[in-house]
Amino acid sequence: MDMDTSNKNIEEIVRRVLENMTGGAKASAPAGSAASSGAALPKTARVAMLVEKEKYEIKEYPLPEVGDNDILVKVEGCGICGTDAHEFKRDPFNLIPVVLGHEGTGEIVKMGKNVKKDSAGKDLHLGDKVVTCMIFKDNPDITMFDLNKQNVGGADVYGLLPDDDIHFNGWFSDYLLVRGGSTIFNVSDLDLYSRILIEPCAVLVHAVERAKTTGILRFNSRVVVQGCGPIGLICIAVLRTMGIENITAVDGEEKRLAFAKEMGADKTVNFKEYKGIENLAKAVEDTFGGHLADFAFQCTGSPVAHSNIYKFIRSGGGLCELGFFINGGDATINPHFDICAKEITTVGSWVYTLRDYATTFDFLKRAKGIGLPMDKLITHTFPLEEINEAHRTNLRMEGLKIAIINK
Repeated sequence: MDMDTSNKNIEEIVRRVLENMTGGAKASAPAGSAASSGAALPKTARVAMLVEKEKYEIKEYPLPEVGDNDILVKVEGCGICGTDAHEFKRDPFNLIPVVLGHEGTGEIVKMGKNVKKDSAGKDLHLGDKVVTCMIFKDNPDITMFDLNKQNVGGADVYGLLPDDDIHFNGWFSDYLLVRGGSTIFNVSDLDLYSRILIEPCAVLVHAVERAKTTGILRFNSRVVVQGCGPIGLICIAVLRTMGIENITAVDGEEKRLAFAKEMGADKTVNFKEYKGIENLAKAVEDTFGGHLADFAFQCTGSPVAHSNIYKFIRSGGGLCELGFFINGGDATINPHFDICAKEITTVGSWVYTLRDYATTFDFLKRAKGIGLPMDKLITHTFPLEEINEAHRTNLRMEGLKIAIINK
């Protein structure tokens, strides 16, 4: 199946985003000018503030005013990403104190008078379920780029913003203030778990789109996916919705390999059962009937895994490296044997673009339509007040996707 939305729809999305950005200033109107739901809003609400490494504190602040271009969202849930885990453990981005959470979703409970449509041109109303993507208002040069191709790395994201006098800047909270200039999508036609999975799924939609640029990934390709955490499992699901069936999953945990088959992998290889890279490569080759892979996706953050994966790929094959969201260290390869002599085409992939976000909504519907158990990716849920334990569960690598669910 073709995962792209039509060119006409994409152009309309870009046009709408550009229109929305023109009024993307800070909130300025008093709260009374905004439409709100019938239910009375509280005067204060909670956020989970990361105050030091490995320590969140639940803090309560007054709800902010909602300006003419702003939207107040009542948070329903948010997944814990690997980025959140790294920030919780080491603060590599120097954000503390910070309200994290960027895999979130919720319901519109108040909106400014100028807010009419989402970034794709769909109407917005009180009660609609939404997700956010990029924040462009602090980057005046963004209009110089084609937004279809602008990577989120060049923009801000809710859940990775420094704390300020608003405080409701991340999805690990009771409410989120979506400011003018942000991209927001109406996803009321998706259930809660699907909405929580949109952001990580967009990462894999982007990776597969990057892989397609090589001209090597095709309908009948032999594909190996290394790493069966949430990223690798979603990668398998995206490939299956495209009709690719000849997929081998490589991991060291039998439970994850079993789930990889549920998500669409045809064969699996447990690397712990093989001594030495040559034996492991032979095992992968055997799953393809004596052939090496046409294409490989490296979905772990392990430099050793990156070094090994070239051995799984045939001459003239391709590789998409997407496992390193932060600096995980140097990998050792032999450029002659691993790349030059085999003429391997390699692409890197990092996060996603606005276009990928719009495509992801369709992917999730298609995945469920062909019976892939996407909901089973979320294995543990915690209330906001137990967010420290939720992160510790994530760090212990128990389960797959951990989510904070507000009652």
